[in-house]
Amino acid sequence: MDDWFNVPGVEHALAPDAGKQLGEMGFVVIPSLIPPERISSIAAAYDLAIATALDADVRTGSTSIRVTDFVNRGAAFDTLYTFPELLDACCRVIGQEFKLSVMHARTLMPKVPAGDLHVDFASDAEGFPMVGFILMVDDFRPDNGATRFIPGSHTWPTLPNEIDGHERAGHDTEVMACGPAGSLIVYNGAVLHNHSANVSEMPRRSIQGAYIRRTARSGGNLPERMTAETLARIGPMAKYLLDV
Repeated sequence: MDDWFNVPGVEHALAPDAGKQLGEMGFVVIPSLIPPERISSIAAAYDLAIATALDADVRTGSTSIRVTDFVNRGAAFDTLYTFPELLDACCRVIGQEFKLSVMHARTLMPKVPAGDLHVDFASDAEGFPMVGFILMVDDFRPDNGATRFIPGSHTWPTLPNEIDGHERAGHDTEVMACGPAGSLIVYNGAVLHNHSANVSEMPRRSIQGAYIRRTARSGGNLPERMTAETLARIGPMAKYLLDV
């Protein structure tokens, strides 16, 4: 995989308008990347993985539940971090060899407020830049906590005090990243974002991950956690991205 940049289908996998939006706004929604029949099987595998996860892998917060290490939770998740569109986005934003840092499930609870706006990876942080993704296991709607972004904020040299991570109320320039289940959000780690309020009666499920420079320190210790079963199942591109 030394010549991975030349893998057919990776370069220009993002449509021109999608690549332009990612560069200018800091995020893009790729609608219905996974067809309904496949996302249904992923949703079923998601629920099983959550139900059988060890307590040490579960993080319960005030608004959501996270389960770590979704590269080892079954074959249903093996291709979710190798989409050509994702790799093309990484080539554009990171601009050098990269790897997958984390991949986890996140279930947003019902009847919870919006999360504070934040960046995942500040533009002045060591190891910058970062590319994140959010796969919509359920529909993302304005009423069930769809992710909100401040377009263009990844280009700001500093963050204004009023949105430095403490704002829950709607910002006047925020945009909701909505779409049907199976859609994919790809974003620059330096763009301000977080979930909106989930005022519905149902939880909202997603699978999230992040790519970083290959020389940067991984956030999820993925190589150390790889199981023999997963390694026997995945292909060369996945192994390269997992740095194993």
